[in-house]
Parts: sequence; C-alpha cells; structure tokens
Amino acid sequence: MDPSESTFRDIVNLSPFPVFVCTGDNMIVSVANNATLKAWDRDSSVIGMPFADALPELHDQPFLGYLQQVYRTGIPYNTDISRVDILNAGVIQTVYYKFTYLPMRNQAGEIYGVAAFNTEVTELERAKQQAEESRMILYNLVRQAPVGICIIRSSDLVVDEVNESYLELVGKKRIELDNRNIWEAIPEAKAYYAPIMDNVIATGEPFVAKEAEVLLIRNGKPETVSVDFVYEPIRYFDGSINAIMVIAIDVTDKVIARRNIEDIEERSRLAIDAAEIGTFDLNLSDETTITSDRFNHIFGFDQPVPHKRLLDTFHPDDLQIRHNAHAEALKTGKLYYEARIIHTDDSLHWIRIQGKVFYNKKEQPVRMLGTVLDITEFKRLQQQKDDFISVASHELKTPMTSIKASIQILDKLIKSNSNPDKVTAFIEKANTSLNKMQHLVESLLNVSRISAGQLELNYSTFNVAAMINECCDYVRAAGDHDIVITGDNNLEAFADKQKTEQVLVNFINNAVKYAPDAKKININFSAQAGAVKIAVQDFGEGIPADKIPHLFERYYRVDSSGVQYSGLGLGLYICAEIVERHGGKIGVNSRLGQGSTFWFTLPARR
Repeated sequence: MDPSESTFRDIVNLSPFPVFVCTGDNMIVSVANNATLKAWDRDSSVIGMPFADALPELHDQPFLGYLQQVYRTGIPYNTDISRVDILNAGVIQTVYYKFTYLPMRNQAGEIYGVAAFNTEVTELERAKQQAEESRMILYNLVRQAPVGICIIRSSDLVVDEVNESYLELVGKKRIELDNRNIWEAIPEAKAYYAPIMDNVIATGEPFVAKEAEVLLIRNGKPETVSVDFVYEPIRYFDGSINAIMVIAIDVTDKVIARRNIEDIEERSRLAIDAAEIGTFDLNLSDETTITSDRFNHIFGFDQPVPHKRLLDTFHPDDLQIRHNAHAEALKTGKLYYEARIIHTDDSLHWIRIQGKVFYNKKEQPVRMLGTVLDITEFKRLQQQKDDFISVASHELKTPMTSIKASIQILDKLIKSNSNPDKVTAFIEKANTSLNKMQHLVESLLNVSRISAGQLELNYSTFNVAAMINECCDYVRAAGDHDIVITGDNNLEAFADKQKTEQVLVNFINNAVKYAPDAKKININFSAQAGAVKIAVQDFGEGIPADKIPHLFERYYRVDSSGVQYSGLGLGLYICAEIVERHGGKIGVNSRLGQGSTFWFTLPARR
C-alpha cells in the first residue's frame, strides 16, 4: 500500500460521516469507515464483498446503478435527498441520505473505483414532512373558522390562504382569490382600503373597522355591505411583518335591523311606554319638570325631584355632554345624547335622552317634551361584543403568529441542515399553538351549532363515578391538585356522556385556572328527585356577587381585560346550553375569599 493510499484510508476512517469506496467492475467494497458500517448495520466482513452482496436489500434500489454509472463515465453524481430502505437490526427501515459519488483515478488517470460520501438527513427530512403537515393543519383550521379569514403575504399582497366564510362575504370563487394579489382579486375595494393595509404593514399597528360600508362586486353584482373587520399584522420571529390576517364578519343584517329600530324610535320617540321609556315635560322658562314614574325610576328615585337634583345625578365627566346637547337642541329643535348617571347607592347607569323643542309665536323655545331610556344593559352587551372581537382577534393571532414563525424557522433550519434537536423543539412549539387554535375554533363552532339549533344529544346510560374519574385523570397526572370525589358509586345517569364530560371538564379546568394556589378540588355527585347533581368546589378567591348573574352568558368574561386569563368567554355559555338541552339546571354558589361551587343536574337513569 503506497503512502498516499494509506493516508486516504486514514482520512476515511477518521471521518464522522459514512464514506466508502467500491472498486472494479463488480463494485467491490474496498474501504468502509466505522460510520458506514454503523449506518449499514454490518461488520467489517463486508469489506472485500461486492456492493450487491454486502447490501442485498438494495437490489431494487438505484444506488448500485449510480456507482456503476460513475465508474463507467467518470462523471461525479450528486443526489439531493434520497430515500433508502435498508436492513437494520433485522428490520427494513427507511432513512434519508444525501450522496456524492466521485470517480477514483490512478496515476495514469484510469478509473479504478468510486468514492461515496454520505450525509444522513433523516431527521431533517421528517421534520420537513411534519412542518408541511403542521402547515396543512393550520390552513384546515382557518378553513373551518365560522368567521371570514384571509391571510395575505406582506411582500406582494398575494392571498396565501382564505376560508369559505371570507369567499362568501366578498362574493368570489376560490379560483379568483387563491394565490392572487388581493387588490387584483377585489379591485373595487382597493382605492380606499389599500392605503390602510399598506399603513398596517409599514407601522405594525392593526386597523379595526366597525360597520364599515364597503361596495363589493358579489357574484357579478355590485352590493353595499356592512362589515366588522380587522387588519392584524402577523410578525416573523425577528419582529418583521410577513403577513396580514384579515378577520371579517358581515354585519349587514344587524346594521339594517338597527337602523330600522332607530327609524321606529325616531317616529315614536315621544310615545309613552311606562315599562321601558320614561317621559318628561321641561319648562324652559323656569326649568320646572314634570316626570313620569318610569323616568323617576330610571334616575333612581321613587318620586319626582327638583330639576337641580336631577342634574346632580349626572356623572361629572358627562355634564358637558348634556350641556352641549341642550344648547344644540335650542338651535335645531331636537335633543339627543347618551350619558351616565349615578344613583344614590353609587351604582352607575347609562341613559339615552331624546326630545323635541317647542317654540312660541316669537320663535322662542318655551318647552321641551322628551323621553329617557335606560341603556345600561345595551352598553354592557355592546362592550361585551367589542371585547369579544378584540379577544378573538388576539387569541387567534397569538398561536397563528407562533405557528408562522415556527414554520419559517423550520424552513431555515432544514435548508441549513441545522441541529435536529432545534427542529424538534420548534415542531413541538407549533403543535402546541395548533392545539390552542383548534380549541378556540371548536368553541366558536359549538356556538355556531347552538345558534343554529344543531346541538344533538346522544343519550345513553352510564356510571357517574366512572365518568367523573375519567375526567380527572389528566389533572391527577399533572400532580398539582388533590381531587376528592364523593358520592354513590352505583349512581347512573341517562344523558349524552360525551357532552356531560365536556361540562365537567370545563368546571374542573376553571377550578384549576382560577384557583391556582388552592391545591384541593372537591367533586360531589348525588341523586336528587329523579336527577343527578354534580358539583365542583374550588377554594380560590371566589366571584363578586354582581358578576354571578352573567357567568353563563355568551362571551361574558369575569376578567374582561384579559390581563390575567385568556379565553373567549364561551365555555360556561356552552355548558349551560348543553345542560339546558338535557332539561337540567346549572348554577354556581360563591363567596369572596372562600371559593366557588359550580353545579349542574342531569336526568337520572330511566
């Protein structure tokens, strides 16, 4: 063996990557380093054997042909990523490699063999496949969302993904939007909304529109629709904006209905309805006021009070609103404003006041007749709706941003053949975000089914104790809480078992979520007058009494700021619908500082 050949063999053997050399027409394995033998799951006895005999399981795979081609032609051969089905530990296993085959020449320039340099990329290839699967899951979630969602690349404004709800809203077919510039697909909206989207991309500040009137060409016909929508920037992991997520809801019917109501209110604003509307008659000369009982009740009094006493109830910050509205009414003859008043018990209420000014023969204002309406509940619901849209946008954007960033990082890692451990970590992060999005979308879909009357119940008889224990397994596995279950182990219920589990799991999750420092959770079940009652007790901070009546309302969140806890405010609403569809009851008992007990009843075994 000459020194150069010896040096080559030493280099090959020291290489951490699989390297082997085949020589002669029969492709005899003349050199194979330890990394090669390990990859082949063979010992050194294969050295000296023809390649086809050393690895017989590769007979129907192209690798021997590649070696022979390089040996015959002298032209190197490179593969990108090739699948190899090789025998390992007695089992055919699939792995992925990048190959480089180089001709070996002697001093005379004659080809005597082929050197094969191999790099295993199995983990990266599988990560690439999983990343693609994650991307498809993300897009499937978007397609299933009950609100219109469109994802637009910031670089060229090309539509990356769009769901059916969005296509229905804009009145287009999928082929008209998929992989097309958004303003080429919807040119009728470009003039006004393109600069707004450009500004969102430039500044990173989201744009929120409520009841925006948009002229769209829907199914070939121009239509003006009212839309609530958000342009939400999606950021790359380095903070740059790589896409815009459009979340849109068609509120045309709602706006038309509201305007119809406003028209009716305008025509009948002076009509007396003691159950809803208070009336007043104000003498503009001496400010004496005649008020109805309902008017007095709205202001928090059980009898008429002087005009000045009424003025004292207005919130200090709203006194100027009242002053400006009355000044304008003297000019236009019409009074309209909304303001806050404070009752004697310090409770805050919203009112809407409308009126008409009457003039004497000298065109001097002398009298004002009007109505007052308590709109406290309306304002609460309006705020609740606004909070929901804000929270839904944030809750959907956060995991979607994380998934987008993870997929983009995975793409870079795969292209750079980076550490597989990093790839795995980002895949796990993307999957966590996908699970969160899936839960949020499922909650929205459940509300949609409930609203459409499509919540079906599949009744069966089941053991209550067994069902409760199954629902608690995941909490026990975490080891953070002690769950104490009490009740008759033979008790059975006749209900939809899966949906009953959904209610119970929601109660348990809330106990864990809102009482993190209280490690004990009590669950009791009992028979009560032909029904089964299940109660979950936590020992957290409790719930304020004024919040309890609203807990089971749609979109209601005790912590409406969302600072402490995430969520859409749909869990308890869905629970209440499930229980009530069973003919059961649901409720909560709570005292501040002592915790809460959420309970519900279901039909007992028939």
